[in-house]
Amino acid sequence: MFGSKTKHKRTPAGTRTLPAAVVRRPGLRGWRGRGQGEAVYVTAADEWRGTSVQVCGLWPFVGGSGTPIVGVPIGVHTDTGAPFGGDPISWFMHGMINNPSMFVLGLPHYGKSTLVRHIVLGLSGRGINPLILGDLKPDYVDLIRALGGQVISLGPGRGHLNVLDPGEATGAAVRLLASAEEHRAKANQATDQAAAAQLLAAAVKAEKLAEQLMADSHNRRLNMITALITIVRNAKPSAHEESLIDRALHILDERLDRVPLIGDLIEVIKDAPNELRAIALDRGDMGRYLDATDQLRQSLYSLDGSGRFSDMFSKPTDQPMDLTKPVVFDLSGISDTQRDIQAASLLACWSTGFATVQVAHTLADAGLEPRRNYFVVMDELWRALRSGEGMVDRVDSLTRLNRTEGVGQAMITHTMSDLEALPTESERMKARGFVERSGMVVCGALPGGEMEKLNKAVTLSRAEQARLISWADPGSWTDVGGSRKRVRPGLGKFLFKVGGRPGVPVALKLTSVEESLHDTNKRWHDEGEN
Repeated sequence: MFGSKTKHKRTPAGTRTLPAAVVRRPGLRGWRGRGQGEAVYVTAADEWRGTSVQVCGLWPFVGGSGTPIVGVPIGVHTDTGAPFGGDPISWFMHGMINNPSMFVLGLPHYGKSTLVRHIVLGLSGRGINPLILGDLKPDYVDLIRALGGQVISLGPGRGHLNVLDPGEATGAAVRLLASAEEHRAKANQATDQAAAAQLLAAAVKAEKLAEQLMADSHNRRLNMITALITIVRNAKPSAHEESLIDRALHILDERLDRVPLIGDLIEVIKDAPNELRAIALDRGDMGRYLDATDQLRQSLYSLDGSGRFSDMFSKPTDQPMDLTKPVVFDLSGISDTQRDIQAASLLACWSTGFATVQVAHTLADAGLEPRRNYFVVMDELWRALRSGEGMVDRVDSLTRLNRTEGVGQAMITHTMSDLEALPTESERMKARGFVERSGMVVCGALPGGEMEKLNKAVTLSRAEQARLISWADPGSWTDVGGSRKRVRPGLGKFLFKVGGRPGVPVALKLTSVEESLHDTNKRWHDEGEN
């Protein structure tokens, strides 16, 4: 044989065996020797890129990376059937996203609220309290009741929420100051200099936290009053009107030994103290002061039981939030025709919820309460954003600190058109920022016209866009159970997107226990049906 040598082996008996061939092989650069084809330089192999459908024939034994299963079990991958799990808090804690928030988009009746309820239920099992800050349908009331939580009803004739109530902030500030005094007393009695220094530092920290808490409470009340006036007028109050409200709130806190109401705020403005007259620039003329405050008082009267808001915001709060339990604000008593009342109620609930969470974290920072984390759901976002000029800024200020405040967050709306419908480009850009800043974006069925708008905030491949559009197809009509029912291909299907990574298409799977809690069509059932 060419290029080979043979060797003969003897057996113990001295007989010969068949020769074993030793094959000569080329080296890494080919056959060595003149004219043998040895390569001095080996060029890199050509690389080609293709989809798994195109190149699978070259190497059919490929296996893609597994879908994430960190957090709440959601369902299965629509293509592979692999299990999928995730939620914004779990993914944030594992370093998979930079912000514990999610933005959910999708057409109505394709399962957005069902998905969020499923996540709420899973997180509550981990000890994370859900806060549903405004439930208009209601979608979450049955779930929160089943979890043993608190249901707070709000609406004309159904409940009251005093927007001037500092809530738990006043009581928390008193506890912090008492803790500071206790630390100082212990420091004075301490014999160890290092221990005394630590106690004094703790006292200073508690005093600073109390001061910050009251300042934040004041700003929240100011922002809430100006937001309600914006909805009443469909225009922002002027700069000098905001200054008047700001000073009037300080005067109220100094005069009253109880929680103020909007009626008290009106009375302070009517009394015309010198501080307010100076802000109004009346130059000693009471007529100028009245002219400067007439429009402001008219707007406040409409919030004091004399306008379309009835007494929702003008009476003491019926049920303060209990942050040791799951909480839902039930706004289902407000008709869909009362869009401005719905928007005002949502803003009031969001403001109250975030303020109470801040109090809870401040007390935990001072060691006066155990540390708790919360998952805040802000549904029907578009209603608040469209309610008046400046609403985007107010929602933006509420939602920016969720990571530092230890709060997970879900914001829900139908389409990007809800955000693009805002009147100015600056407001549209800020609204798109809600989507861009979210740790994960979850998209359900969407029409084709939404793709260009969505791509401004989230990068979607053509295949992903086609998938979302296909999910919005109305589907075929089929005879199920003797009745004509429409089978929608996108029902319960969602694309989970994180940054520029490929999205994970998931089909939501519910347990039998959940199905009764996710029925939002109860009023369409016959009385005899279960």
